[in-house]
Amino acid sequence: MLVDLSVPIVSGMPVYPGDPEVSIRPALTVAAEGVNVLGLHLGSQSGTHVDAPFHIDDSLPTLDELPLDRFLGPAVVADARGLPAGSPIDASLVAPLLRPGVILLIATGWSAHWGQDEYLAHPWLTPEAATLIVDAGVRTVAVDALSVDPTSPASASPTDPLAAHRILCGAHAVIAENLTGLAPLIDAQSAGRPLEVSLLPIRLASADGAPIRAVARISV
Repeated sequence: MLVDLSVPIVSGMPVYPGDPEVSIRPALTVAAEGVNVLGLHLGSQSGTHVDAPFHIDDSLPTLDELPLDRFLGPAVVADARGLPAGSPIDASLVAPLLRPGVILLIATGWSAHWGQDEYLAHPWLTPEAATLIVDAGVRTVAVDALSVDPTSPASASPTDPLAAHRILCGAHAVIAENLTGLAPLIDAQSAGRPLEVSLLPIRLASADGAPIRAVARISV
């Protein structure tokens, strides 16, 4: 069974504060030019997307410098649903699932707030949890929230507001954000059904990241 984990890209959709707004409109139409073609204006971090390490450091790998196996493979889901707004996701929530080579999905349930002000007050990954993840050999982390780090000032880390990004990206890991629909994957994992995930991005040259069509396969 295939499960779409992506939000649709539409004009006026939510974006990270300060990122380019998304605008999609017809550039050509069948009536006028004989074909339909959309004109797209969006940032590289729009919608469901991946961050390359270059996103936070010019010296780190760009999107096209990463191996393709960072973007698809066996997956596990850490169930962080039920945490209050702005809460840290600590190492104990992810530790039992970690093993080299898996894609770690973190389900906060915050995708339910997509398009609302509350979406900014999502739970976030502690530096200790991020360190444990990379030490375990995991190089792909995905979350159903705006960021793995705090977005709302009220929930910001007291030291570095991009601490989890720096730890993960420093290990040349891929970060995927703004996933949705992770509940069926949690149920499948609980039932012992293996999961695979594809987070393949648009092939943008020398990019900091790109939109993706995130899809999970649940084995029968």
